[in-house]
Amino acid sequence: MSYTGWILLTASLVGLSCGLVGVFLILRRMAMMADAISHSVLLGIVVAFLVTRELSGIHMLVGAMIAGIVTALLVQWFHSRGVQQDAAIGVVFTTLFAIGVILIATQAGNAHLDVQHALMGEITFVPWETMTVAELGEIPKATFTLAVVLVIVLASILAFYKEWKITSFDPGLAASIGIPVVLMHYLFMGLVSITTVASFDAVGAILVVAMLITPAASAYLWTDKMSVMLVLSGAFGVLSAVVGYCIAAWLDTSISGAMAFTTGLVFLVSFLGSPRHGLLARMVTH
Repeated sequence: MSYTGWILLTASLVGLSCGLVGVFLILRRMAMMADAISHSVLLGIVVAFLVTRELSGIHMLVGAMIAGIVTALLVQWFHSRGVQQDAAIGVVFTTLFAIGVILIATQAGNAHLDVQHALMGEITFVPWETMTVAELGEIPKATFTLAVVLVIVLASILAFYKEWKITSFDPGLAASIGIPVVLMHYLFMGLVSITTVASFDAVGAILVVAMLITPAASAYLWTDKMSVMLVLSGAFGVLSAVVGYCIAAWLDTSISGAMAFTTGLVFLVSFLGSPRHGLLARMVTH
C-alpha cells in the first residue's frame, strides 16, 4: 500500500472506532468524560513508559485503560460526595493531566514522548514505524493497533448490545432485571480509554475528542434508532477522516486539525439539513 493509502486507512480506523464508541458517550450524556479521559490517559502512558522504558506495546494500552478507569472512579467518588459532576470532571482530568505533563518534562525528556505529540498527534509519521505481521507483511504499528482496537470495540458492542442499549437509556430498569450496571459502566470506560490511546498517533489527545463526540452528535440528529446511529456515526467518522486528509493536502496544513474541522462541517450540515431534527426542517414545520 502507498504512503497516502496507509495514512487514509489509519485515519479511517480512528474515525470508525471513535464514531462507534462516541454513540454511547452521547446517549449516556458523557461527552465531557471523553475530554477527561483523552487527557488523563497521558498519565497512564507515561507511567507505562517509565516502568517498561518502551514506547510501544500492549502495556501502553493497559496503562491508558487503568488511567481511564481511575478517572471515572475519582469523578464518581467526588460526585457521590456532593461535588457537581462537571466540576469533578474538571478537577480530576486537569490534575491527572498535569501530573503526566510533569512526569514527561522531568522523567521522559530524552525519549520520543513529548506533550505536543500527545496533544496534537502526527499521522504523517505513522507509515514509517512498521512491524511484521504474518500473512500481511510490513504494516504500520499504529494501523495494526487501531485495527485490533476496532475488533475489540465491535466485539464488545455485538456481545453486549442489549446490555449497552438498556444501560444507556434506563440504568434503573437495567439494574432491576439483573444487568451489572456498574460493571458495564467501567467496561465502557475501558473501551473509551483504549480507543483514545490507540488514536494518539493520528489525532492526539485533544483532537480525539472531536472524533469521539462530533460524528455521534451528527448521527443523533438523523435517527432515533441506536443501530442506525452506530452505522451513521462510524460512517461520519470515516468521511471526516478522508475529507479531512484531502483538505489538509489541499491547504498544506495539519491533518489532524483538518479532520477535526471536517467533523464540525459534518455536524453543521446535519444540524441544518436533518429531515427530522434539523434547523431548516423545524423552521418549515413551524
